[in-house]
Order: sequence, then C-alpha cells, then structure tokens
Amino acid sequence: MQSLLDGFRHFRKEVYPRQRGLFRQLAGGQTPHTLFITCADSRVMPELMFAAQPGELFVYRNIGNVVPPYSQHVSGVVAAIEYAVAVLQVKHIVVCGHTDCGAMKAVLNPDSLREVPNVAAWLKHTDSARQVAAQHDHVGHPEDALHCLTEENVVAQLDHLRTQPVVAARLARGALRIHGWIYDIAHGEIRAFDAEQGRFLPLLPEDGKRAPEATLRPRLVPVLRNVAV
Repeated sequence: MQSLLDGFRHFRKEVYPRQRGLFRQLAGGQTPHTLFITCADSRVMPELMFAAQPGELFVYRNIGNVVPPYSQHVSGVVAAIEYAVAVLQVKHIVVCGHTDCGAMKAVLNPDSLREVPNVAAWLKHTDSARQVAAQHDHVGHPEDALHCLTEENVVAQLDHLRTQPVVAARLARGALRIHGWIYDIAHGEIRAFDAEQGRFLPLLPEDGKRAPEATLRPRLVPVLRNVAV
C-alpha cells in the first residue's frame, strides 16, 4: 500500500500540475478513440505501452481477455462494449492477449482450476480456442501449445466480438475497426492478426505497409443516389 501512496504523491506533485488543463477538460467528459480489451494480468499496461494520454483509451480488463458471445445474459464486458461503441462512439476495438498468460496455462491444465470454480466457468468462453488449438500437434512442446492457444484465443474472442449487435451493425457499414493483438512481454513486441492472411504478423511492418487488421470488408456500402437539380 505504501507504494501506492508514494505513487499518488508523485502524481499530485509532478504529473497533475503539468497536465492540469487536460484533467480539468476531462472532468466534463471523455472521448476515447479505442476500446482496449485485455487481460487483468498486472504486466500488461496499455497506457504505458502506447504512451496514451488520459481520455484516449477506454480499457476493460478481465481474466483471459475474454469477450463472451452475444446472448441474453448480460456481463460486464458486454455492457462495456455496448457503452463504448453506442455511447462513446469509439472507432476501434482491440482484443489484446499476451505471452505467459496464466489463464491460457489454466485452460491447458484444467486440474489447476478445481479450487476456483468461478474462474473455470469464465474460461469456458475459451472452449472454441482450445478445440482449434488441439488440432495442432504440440505433444511434448508445452511452450508451442501455449503460444498456439494464446493466438487462437484472441481469434476466438474476435469472433465473439462480431456477434455483439452494436458491433456487427457498425462493422457492416465500415464505421468500426477491430484488431487482435498479442503482446510479447519479454521482447516488448506486438503481433497482430491479419484477417486477410489468417495469421499473426508484426504490428509494425518493417516494409512500411499498413498494420495488420482483423476487420473484414464492410458489407453495407453507401448508395449514392442521383439528385435532380
């Protein structure tokens, strides 16, 4: 707790005075450009990783960076998605997993979840990722199995994200873009899912090409009607 108090003391003395105007402006509302859904893991720090200023990222964290598929059951993450898209009008949604994820390790070792039934129930939302990852041969290579499941989980949660009505409607008309990333903690790198190629690629291509995206082509193209003059 003392480290938190010291940190807040530093914030009050050094950080807040330099950005007093920004904080006073934010006191009246927020206009984040991106909803960032990531794992609750303490090693993942979106604002630090992207040098984001207050008010830029609407961050939602949970175990395993899970997005439940749409249903009549309301959860915190579904409510956050709806609010971010419909009310805050974010233009981007990122689902970000990470290396050495404890949730993914638990999915690979179900016995480890016996004492935490709520966590086990929550991680049922990763079942499709587990089934797909199981199609790959990683026998005797636990690190490869974890790597594969981490990737497949991000892809699965992107699929779940597309089932949310508010997301589906905006994707269809090209008003929203979605992204699936994996943060490599040890190397400070991010790999992004490319929907066109169906695989993860470096987020920052060395050849200067566009960053990979998970956004599919919009289906509803605006129709230009001739207007009589």
